[in-house]
Amino acid sequence: MSKVPYEDVENLKNVLKEKGYKLTPQRRAIVEIIIKNEGSHLTTEEIYNLVKDECPEIGLATVYRTVMLLEEMGLLSKLDLNDGCSRYELIHEDENHQHHHLICRNCGKVIEVQGDLLEELEDNIEKKYNFKIEDHSVKFYGLCNECPRK
Repeated sequence: MSKVPYEDVENLKNVLKEKGYKLTPQRRAIVEIIIKNEGSHLTTEEIYNLVKDECPEIGLATVYRTVMLLEEMGLLSKLDLNDGCSRYELIHEDENHQHHHLICRNCGKVIEVQGDLLEELEDNIEKKYNFKIEDHSVKFYGLCNECPRK
């Protein structure tokens, strides 16, 4: 298994410390799994199943609490793909908004759209409605190139 870049874990360790938390071995294992699987949009249960291979004594409740903590700290973002599951992805320091997602209705594949395509629309909405937009989430549903068209 590939190693997580040291600076990623160290950066998280510093953020946790600044907020009064410790990077316990269980939290470290959870963070490493999330970083290693970036872009996979894992559920808490999927994170747990991957973490328990390396940390067999870990409990599902610990994973839930850690994921919630990381979300509260602004390090993880919850993603609802309308499949009944909450999925999570890392938030990068340089991201102003969540990125957009393409979701295949047939196989469930999620493709991340890089770049914010809605800046001009946001500016128009802010001016027209005198409303300061802080974030947005856009999901496009359809069929990926691997699924047959009907």
